[in-house]
Order: sequence, then C-alpha cells, then structure tokens
Amino acid sequence: MSLHQPKIYIEIINKINEIMEEDNLKQGDRLPSERELSDRLNVGRSSVREALRALELLDLIETRRGEGTFLKPANSHRLVNIILSFLLKEESAKQDLTETRRIVELEATRLAFGRMTPETLLKLRSLIDQSREEWEHGDFPVDEDYLFHKTIVEACGNRLLLNIWVSLVEYNKVAIRESLKREGRPEASICEHEAIYQALVDQRLEDALDALRNHLENSRF
Repeated sequence: MSLHQPKIYIEIINKINEIMEEDNLKQGDRLPSERELSDRLNVGRSSVREALRALELLDLIETRRGEGTFLKPANSHRLVNIILSFLLKEESAKQDLTETRRIVELEATRLAFGRMTPETLLKLRSLIDQSREEWEHGDFPVDEDYLFHKTIVEACGNRLLLNIWVSLVEYNKVAIRESLKREGRPEASICEHEAIYQALVDQRLEDALDALRNHLENSRF
C-alpha cells in the first residue's frame, strides 16, 4: 500500500457523494452499481468496492443481497463529511485528527469498561495472540492492531461513537503500518496491548486508560 492510497481512497468516496447529489438520491434510494460507478469515476471496480465498504462501515449505506446498495437514513453524514475533508487538507490537520481520536477512544473505553462481556475479553486476548504470531512470522500485525482498538470501542455500545472512531481510523491504516515499521515497535505495541487488556480483565479502569494513553502516544497515530 502506498502512502498516497488513503487520499485516493477518500477522493473516490467524495466523488461517489457528488454522484449521489447529481442523481438527487435520497434515503432509501438505490445507488448505481459498482460497474456504473467504476465507469463514471474512471477508476477500478476494486477501488469502488473498498470505498463502498467504508461507507457501509460508517452506517451510511446498506447492501441487500440480490437487490443492490441503498442509502440509509441520514445520521452522522455531515460529521463524516467534515472528518473526510480534514483528511484531504494539509499535514497540520493530522494533529487535530490524532487528538480527536484520543479523546473519542478514551471516552469509548471508559464506557466500555462497564459494558464489556467475557466474549469481548476473549476476543481481545485472541487478537493479542494473533498479533504475536504474525510478528513471529515476520509480518506486521496491522489488521490485528486495528481490530484490537475497534473491539474495545464497539464494546461501549454507542453506535455513533463507533462511527466517529471508524471515520477517524479506517482510512488511515497505513499510519498503523508505518508506526509498526519503527525498530522495536511491533513487540512494544503488543506489550502495550497486553497492559490495556490486563487492566480491563482486572477491572482497573484508570490503569486501562493510562495504558491506552501511553500506547496511543507511543504509536504516533
């Protein structure tokens, strides 16, 4: 994945949004097919597919088997557009996004603390183990890292908070990879995840929040 890919990715999403406006699509309306979007945007179908997947993760569209893809009722649409516009701006916007992610994730973790199920804790443990296995095989555990954080945010039970977090992080997985490429960082990151997990298991909220703050600061994203 190139460092420029996330920007192209977001530009495709913005162009899809322009098509929605051009076609005067409203909630419940069917979007053009992947093939039609690919032709109109002059980009590959795989890029369109990834952009649509991101919009679905943000709860803006839904895919119905055998019927197509449809616009969902507006919820956080305006907020998502604001966040995406930040990502397309100058380098200084990254600091604002980093700070916003930290605020959102810490508050989500605080909420998740009282709502976390044994199944969620098992999933976190499994993701840590998978991360270690990936790294032992010489691969950067990018997906496992992303899913570890997402699992905690999902556990807060607040759908809007999750949508905001996804919009801040989903488009910039490349930042996770770049962070993990630093010497000694993969092992350190896994140990930091261990500290967060253990504090949650032991029901030590402030320790979990401190461990998360430390991890986000060290990760530089």
